[in-house]
Amino acid sequence: MPDPKKPQNPLIRNLLMWGGILIALVLLVQLFQGPSKTEAAGQQMAYSEFLTKVDEGQVRNVEISGRQIAGKLANDSEFRTYNPGDPELISRLRAKNVTFDAQPEERPSLLSQIIVGALPFIIMIGIWIFFMRQMQNGQGRGAMGFGKSKARMLTQKDGRVTFDDVAGIDEAREELQEIVDFLKDPSKFHRLGGKIPKGALLVGPPGTGKTLLARAIAGEANVPFFTISGSDFVEMFVGVGASRVRDMFDQAKKNAPCIIFIDEIDAVGRHRGAGLGGGNDEREQTLNQLLVEMDGFDANEGIIIVAATNRPDVLDPALLRPGRFDRQIVVGRPDIEGRERILAVHMRKVPLAPDVNPRVIARGTPGFSGADLANLVNEAALLAARRSRRLVSMKEFEDAKDKVMMGVERKSMVMTEDEKKMTAYHEAGHAVVSVHEPASDPIHKATIIPRGRALGMVMRLPERDNYSYHRDKMHANLSVAMGGRIAEELIFGHDKVSSGASGDIQMATGLAKAMVTQWGMSDTLGPLQYSENQEEVFLGHSVTRQQNVSEQTAQLIDAEVKRIVMQGYDRAKSILSENIDQLHALANALLEYETLTGDEIKRVMAGESIDRPDSAAKLPPLGIGGVAGIPKSGRRSGGGLGGAAPATPRTMGGDQPGA
Repeated sequence: MPDPKKPQNPLIRNLLMWGGILIALVLLVQLFQGPSKTEAAGQQMAYSEFLTKVDEGQVRNVEISGRQIAGKLANDSEFRTYNPGDPELISRLRAKNVTFDAQPEERPSLLSQIIVGALPFIIMIGIWIFFMRQMQNGQGRGAMGFGKSKARMLTQKDGRVTFDDVAGIDEAREELQEIVDFLKDPSKFHRLGGKIPKGALLVGPPGTGKTLLARAIAGEANVPFFTISGSDFVEMFVGVGASRVRDMFDQAKKNAPCIIFIDEIDAVGRHRGAGLGGGNDEREQTLNQLLVEMDGFDANEGIIIVAATNRPDVLDPALLRPGRFDRQIVVGRPDIEGRERILAVHMRKVPLAPDVNPRVIARGTPGFSGADLANLVNEAALLAARRSRRLVSMKEFEDAKDKVMMGVERKSMVMTEDEKKMTAYHEAGHAVVSVHEPASDPIHKATIIPRGRALGMVMRLPERDNYSYHRDKMHANLSVAMGGRIAEELIFGHDKVSSGASGDIQMATGLAKAMVTQWGMSDTLGPLQYSENQEEVFLGHSVTRQQNVSEQTAQLIDAEVKRIVMQGYDRAKSILSENIDQLHALANALLEYETLTGDEIKRVMAGESIDRPDSAAKLPPLGIGGVAGIPKSGRRSGGGLGGAAPATPRTMGGDQPGA
């Protein structure tokens, strides 16, 4: 037996509603139309003709109902007509011995007349209420409830999230754990004079787990938890946002102690008066009401506001002061230990092969957020399913990482043999210089398979996360960036240098310019910061801000940038000239195998052979000049080099073909 308290299916409810409206409309039409002419038997006859037939004795009998007349003729045919009010009709019928019967005219009762008159208005009101209920989207607000809060009370019946599901951001979790403990046992803090914090602002880049932390608070604290987005406050009607803020806090007061989570608070909490041509008055009224509710004359005891944003720089200062948001919790990108724990959390539901090492994956994903790591695990699982594997192996994780960082393999790209050779030497030049630079990060992989916009790449992985960079590491990065260009010059000549090094040159120039103008690493210009021309958008037009350096200083900056880049160029040229045999051997290996790991690169440069179960081919001994290896038929390869920011893996690849 169905539960009477269980809500009906919305589809069934809507069908019943529309069916009732259709039946009511049909009844209304029937009532206004009256009896159909086909309902009365007989043929319609003119009253004058009826009198003529009475006088001629052709009418046998009639029935009079009010002014409606129906009867039969002598030939048994039926007829009907209407009496216009003839007072001599009865005497004529008697004179011709016509049998007649008379009945009073049926008149509707007063109640039925009222119902018929009011039925159209009742139907229109019902239709209007029905459409207003449909516009509510099931949130329980009335037709005029524009000022009602859109905050939803979060339930944890399904998909409960706790702090055990949050990893890699221990500091932020500890700060919020204290809020949960306060709600569970406030007397522990009250004994020492501590007060419950009014609010906590979660600040961090997208995908670092701010919303996940809020869901964990709801899962840990046994108190009501309201969630709302900052954009839900602002409406096209002036004053609606402030009304919704008041209604939200009224609901919270009734359920105190409780937590209110406002996601993307920068949508409503932007700095007042900072917009071009004046701020949005509706948004500022909403912010003013939020400021008053958080810390005004009325004390909101037991209500904790947790908000999240990735733009703390645009928030109004009044919103950030103590008493409103007492705590600003930075939720940053996880370090290598945090990434390893995050991967362990996301790998719980994935069947893993024995060779999967989360530590190696964490090393290869510096700068990844929690959302990026979750996407990486999902991509690996999809790749394993596509390959009909029962377990997700390290191979799938490596391929998924390459796909996320560099794009999908461009297997359909066709290149000539000369282009493949140049690509192999280009990437081999990067790898050889990287191995011989002591300050460079270890090589993880080299490939000439195009991915995304990259036509080839050399990836270096740091041993640990780097939060600052030293001068020797920057000069090493400049040398590695120039390695591909130098390899092309040494092997193919000055006139055969390709455009594949455009990304390298761009990265090297940007790094050298930052060393000179921002980090004070130029002996000529000293430890000073020099600003540059910057473009800003004002009212849809690009405006260039003038630099605050003289023309002479600008020339010195350009000269220093060129000098630093050329130092890296000369260093790379010296390394490759002294190790030309290693360059040839590594280029041959890339043409043969297309992708080499870091250990394989070291063995090739040491003159050892590569043993792979899927290939019996051996490398030529170290010292053979030229290109002896021929790429296998059907494989695609490419060239190109692009630099990476200091916080990302050293990915050598990123140029478009012919750039």
